Amino acid sequence: MDEFIQRYVAAGQTSLANYLLDHFREVGMTTDQLLIYLQLRRYMDQGTSLPDADEIAAHLGWDKQRVYQLLHEMISHKLMTITTVTDSQGQKQDAYDFRLLTERLSQLAVQETHQEVKQAATNERSTVFNAIEREFGRPLSPLEMESISDWLDKDNYKPELIQLALKEAVLSQAYSLKYMDRILLSWEKKHLTTAVQVQKERERQEPRHAAKPTNQPGGSDIPDVPIFKLTDN
Repeated sequence: MDEFIQRYVAAGQTSLANYLLDHFREVGMTTDQLLIYLQLRRYMDQGTSLPDADEIAAHLGWDKQRVYQLLHEMISHKLMTITTVTDSQGQKQDAYDFRLLTERLSQLAVQETHQEVKQAATNERSTVFNAIEREFGRPLSPLEMESISDWLDKDNYKPELIQLALKEAVLSQAYSLKYMDRILLSWEKKHLTTAVQVQKERERQEPRHAAKPTNQPGGSDIPDVPIFKLTDN
């Protein structure tokens, strides 16, 4: 057992990114090519920049011609290249280079991030539509759906701001997109673009609301909506 442990430790370990294992197919690498990569990575980690195809074939139980074919495929599919490097003794030699593979993986990560952002935006949009339908107690008409889409896409109102306007409309028992639109416009005129900014503005105006006479004549084009905390349910 001690001899085995010594051999096990002496053989060393090969470092492999789990991201590659998760996404090797998505960057165009086959399972056989991945096995070739693992063998190449093993030798490269041990300091051999251009491993011998015969040794790789022996480890995998394949013939050398198959190894050469897979290496050629990986180069033609731009998963790797062969470059010239200078060793520690100043000698130039050929080496396998996997920077193209790393670049593909990085591009894939960027695409995943964009997809996640897009999906998050889609989820937020659905949340807004569902919340309005739930509070109004009815399905939205195509015209109403278009108006809400304009809030999001043309006016660039944040979903949280639209939901806050919905909450104020519900508290005023005004189940109308026109009423919500007046609220949103009033916030836009005050350059309030987030729910936090709206709350701070409400808190700033709270003393004025308390001092305002209840029988004051006249009205305003902007809805007089109740003050509430964002943590209210």
